[in-house]
Amino acid sequence: MPGLAQVRRLEAVSFRSFPSTSTHYDGTWAIRLTAGHPAKRLNSVNPLDPSDHAFVDARLELAKHRFESFGRPLVFRQSPLAPKELENILDDRGWVRFDESMVMILELSTINLCDAVDHLPLKDIGYWVDSFLQLSEETNELKPGLVEVISAIEPVSALFVRNLDDHHVAAVRCVQDNDLVGIFDVVTGTRHQRQGHARMLMASALKWAKNSGAKHAWLQVVASNTAAVKLYQEFGFEELYRYSYRKAPNSGQAND
Repeated sequence: MPGLAQVRRLEAVSFRSFPSTSTHYDGTWAIRLTAGHPAKRLNSVNPLDPSDHAFVDARLELAKHRFESFGRPLVFRQSPLAPKELENILDDRGWVRFDESMVMILELSTINLCDAVDHLPLKDIGYWVDSFLQLSEETNELKPGLVEVISAIEPVSALFVRNLDDHHVAAVRCVQDNDLVGIFDVVTGTRHQRQGHARMLMASALKWAKNSGAKHAWLQVVASNTAAVKLYQEFGFEELYRYSYRKAPNSGQAND
C-alpha cells in the first residue's frame, strides 16, 4: 500500500486531468458534479481523509440532495483515503460496491521508447472527441460535454489518434501535470483490436511525455479488464492502489 501522501497527490492530479464543472467540499469530501457528462469520475463523492467521518447521516442527506438537483444517482468513489467508518456504514446499509479500478504507475526512465514512432499531439479537441466516440461506439450526444471537460483541463493535454487507410483505429489522451503524466481513454476500434494499434499509440504517447519532462506515467483501469491490465503490465506499469464505487440499493445506473 502506498503512503497516503502519494495517494492524495494522484487523486488531486486525477481531478485536474478530468475536471468536473462543479466541485463542492463538505469537509474533506469532494463532491464532484457535471451536468454535461454522466461519467462516474465526474459525478461522485470522493472522501479524501480517513479521519473525516463525523455526522455521516446529515452529510449523506446533503449529498443526496445535491445529486438529485443534477439528476444524478448518488455515488461514492472510495479510494484508500476513504474512512473505514464510512465504509462500514455503507456496508451496513447495503450499498453496492461496483467497478473496482486499479491505479497503476510506471517510472519512465525504466522503459526504452527509442523505437516508438514520434507522434505530434492533435490541437483539434473536436476531432479527437469525434474519433474517440466513434472508436468507443459511444453516442454523439456525449460530444458537447466531453469537449467542455477536455477544454477545461488546466495542465498540458495531449490528444493522439492513430489512423490506417483514412480510418480511425486507436486513440489515447494524456495530461502532463509537472513530472506526472496521466494516460486516459485508451481505445481501439472493434475491427482493429488485437493488432497492436493501442500498443503503438501508447508508446508514442509515452515517448512524447518522456521528451516533455515527465518522470512517471500513471493510469486508471477497471480491474476486471484483463486485456488492458495485461497491456499496461507489459509496458511496465505496476499497481499502486485500488478504488471502487458505491451506490445505494435500488439506485439508478451510474455511467462509466
